[in-house]
Formats: sequence, C-alpha cells, structure tokens
Amino acid sequence: RYTVNSLYNMRDKLRKWREENYRNSEQIVEVGEELINDYASKLGDDIWIIYEQVMIAALDCSRDDLAMLCLHELRKQFPGSHRVKRLTGMRLESLERYEDANKVYDTILQEDATNTAARKRKIAILKALGKTTEATRELNEYLEQFVGDQEAWHELAELYINEHDYGKAAFCLEELMMTNPHNHLYCQNYAEVKYTQGGLENLEIARKYFSQALKLNNRNMRALFGLYMTASHIASNPKANAKIKKDNMKYATWAAAQVNKAYQVSKKKQRSACLIVPS
Repeated sequence: RYTVNSLYNMRDKLRKWREENYRNSEQIVEVGEELINDYASKLGDDIWIIYEQVMIAALDCSRDDLAMLCLHELRKQFPGSHRVKRLTGMRLESLERYEDANKVYDTILQEDATNTAARKRKIAILKALGKTTEATRELNEYLEQFVGDQEAWHELAELYINEHDYGKAAFCLEELMMTNPHNHLYCQNYAEVKYTQGGLENLEIARKYFSQALKLNNRNMRALFGLYMTASHIASNPKANAKIKKDNMKYATWAAAQVNKAYQVSKKKQRSACLIVPS
C-alpha cells in the first residue's frame, strides 16, 4: 500500500505533468488510476482536474473503462458543463464515432459561439478523416478570430509541412517566434523548414535559427546536428563566396566536434549503466 507521503507525491507528479504539458499517457494512467481507485476522497477539489487528466490519457491508451469512470464522476459533479461535454465528444472521437462527436461540439457552439476548444476538436476530426484541405481552411478562419492561439499556429504549420507548402509553414512559425521568441523548439522548427526549402539564402537563415535554438537550449541535439548539416551545405555551395565558405566550414567543424563530444558522453553513460549490478 502507498503511504500518505506517497499519495501526495503521486498527486504532485500528476500536477507537474499537467503544468509541463507532458503527453506521457501510460504513466498518467498508471499513477492516476491508483489515486482514483484508492484515494479519491482524500484529494479534495484536486480530484476533478485529475479525473479530466486521467480521462484524456485513458483515451490515448484505449482504456474506455477508465475514461467512462472519470467521465461519469465529472458529469455528476458538473452537469451541463461545456468542458465535460467536450470530453464526451473526445470519447466519441476515440471510438471513431465522428458524426456523433461533431453533434456534441455543434451543441456546445450553439450555446457558446466563442468556445475555442470545441472548434479545435471539429478541426481535429477533419484531420482524422484525412480532410486536410478543409482542416487547413477551418484553422485559417479560426486564427483570423483567435490570432494569439499558439497551439493553433503550430497545428497549421504542421498541416502545411505535411502538404509540402513550406512557405506558408514558415509564415506560421514566424508568428510563433514573434509571440514566444525564447522557445528553442520554434526556432528549430523554423530552421528545419528553411533548410528543406533549400537555396543559399534559405540555408543561411536556417543556420542562423539553428544557432539561435542552441543559444536558447544548448542540449538541443537536433538543432546542433541541423547546424552541422546546414553549415556543411553552405560551405560546399558553388554560389557562396570564399569568405562565406570559410566561415561555414568553421561552423560545421565546431558543430561536428560538439556532436562527437555528446556521442562520447552518451556512450560513457551507457557503459556505466551496464556495469551496475542489480541487487
């Protein structure tokens, strides 16, 4: 059995995962199911957000039994809540009952036309059905009204990348970087798009943003490898002048050394782990 301290540790673990937006659904289900089954009455008002968190994770893990348990408790506590109705729609989506899910979201939007979560779920259904053109159109219309929604900009960028429309994807990522210039992943994503577009000018932009991503997070190995690849391509580009080639050869050499250093550290850690004899 878990101790009281362990109970609070589990609760705090779930809170940390919520705040940091981890999508570690299997772990959430494992910890959350234990809390719900044995300690629901000891969690106070925290139990309601835990029910929601565990339900969403249960849907990811195809645990409809657990999802329904959570949904049942939430419906009892918050009858008529749009948030709970949205969770009902998400369950229907997980069962591929898309038409029924859409009806739930339409009901929410009839009662509250500004409900962004319901609108985004309808767009998710279009994506699930492979209706990429319609999903892109709906997302563009959504962003005309809710221009500050970073999640929606990122979603639109991914749709454009999947359609190989890199110019529009780059625009979406520029919007994200203006909103949140300290997010190293946005810089990395933007650099990858410019690298894919190719051409000397785009490659130079890509190198700049791979470098920026590394300044913001020096453990971003994908950005480090991107810097190496981009600088190497620029150094061998016939359109680049001698100075540009020389500078980029230096960047590529530095990046290659850093990649190698990180690889050696990783190998050393793996060897150390192998030497630990289980008790």
